[in-house]
Amino acid sequence: MAFVSSNRSTVALGSRLGEIWQQAAEAYATWRLYRRTLAELQGLSGREMADLGLNRSMLRRAALEAAYGKDV
Repeated sequence: MAFVSSNRSTVALGSRLGEIWQQAAEAYATWRLYRRTLAELQGLSGREMADLGLNRSMLRRAALEAAYGKDV
């Protein structure tokens, strides 16, 4: 007769759900940082962007690099 412990699988499932929740929270925080950075860059004047060496077509890429790193 086989014996299955449901207690062990519950702990594994609970810890896995916790990991998934943590990853989702981190992804959301990073996305919020991207959106906030993009909004700030879009609010710059043409002269301010020129001082930074940016133009309007480069703003999304700059925000992605700021939030997610250069490997994006």
